[in-house]
Amino acid sequence: MRLIRFLVAFACLALGAVVGALNRGLINIDLGFTTITTNLGVALIVALLIGVLIGGLAISASLVLPLRRRLARAERQGTPGA
Repeated sequence: MRLIRFLVAFACLALGAVVGALNRGLINIDLGFTTITTNLGVALIVALLIGVLIGGLAISASLVLPLRRRLARAERQGTPGA
């Protein structure tokens, strides 16, 4: 299992390096109150990372937290097999 995690992490790092290397063009990101000048590859990787974080938070809020509350309630009531 540890080897699989290592291989997945290495593949993601390699993919990020390839995306960053192939997209070297400069872009301007206008946020309304400021403008950021960066490489296209960096902007893509940051956008993907933000999407993964928001998705993880959404999954956590909609699935993990209710299940933890249900488990805590079951443990307080002493329900066997919960």
